[in-house]
Amino acid sequence: MKRWSRLQKRLYEITDPALDFQIHLTMYRMQSRYGSTDLPRYWITLGKEIIFDYPSRFRNTEGLVQNLSGKEVYYPYENDISAISDLIEAYLNTEKEMLFSRHFEQDFWGLANILKAADRRIGRRRLLLLKQKTHNQAAQKIIASRLQ
Repeated sequence: MKRWSRLQKRLYEITDPALDFQIHLTMYRMQSRYGSTDLPRYWITLGKEIIFDYPSRFRNTEGLVQNLSGKEVYYPYENDISAISDLIEAYLNTEKEMLFSRHFEQDFWGLANILKAADRRIGRRRLLLLKQKTHNQAAQKIIASRLQ
């Protein structure tokens, strides 16, 4: 996995500057008498509202973290942080002409449509198409903010 600050910087370079869009990755240290581990968290804000939050918004009724494909992981000992970073990297490496039509097979969190909605390389016409195509609430909020 690449350094988060470099990946974050590259993502901010393509984000619409008119948006109050931020993406974060952090590791919280959990200490106990049995040892310690890191609790990773990815979250995206639009203004002051958190619109994407891994792992919080992906917990199922049993308390496991479950992505949109149905795969369950025993957070924090297993997590999807590297896979989410790899998805962001793949998104950033996709050429502008291919961006809107590309289906990201490894997007198990609905993140690609959020990134497309915030991407300044995607114009108004394609934003309107994305608005019709996606049911992702976070992407819908970003699209609404960009179309104002």
